[in-house]
Amino acid sequence: MNPHGHAFWWLVAAFCIVWYSTVTIYVAIRGARDIRVMLERLAKSERPD
Repeated sequence: MNPHGHAFWWLVAAFCIVWYSTVTIYVAIRGARDIRVMLERLAKSERPD
C-alpha cells in the first residue's frame, strides 16, 4: 500500500470514531433528558392535588 492510502484509511477510521462518539454522547444526553422528564411527569401524576 502506498503512503497516501495509509493516510486515507487513518483519516476514515478517525472520522468514524469521532462520528460514533458524537452520536453516542448525543443519544446519552437526550436519553437522560427523556428519562428525567418521564420521572417528573410520573411524580406529578402520583401527587394528589
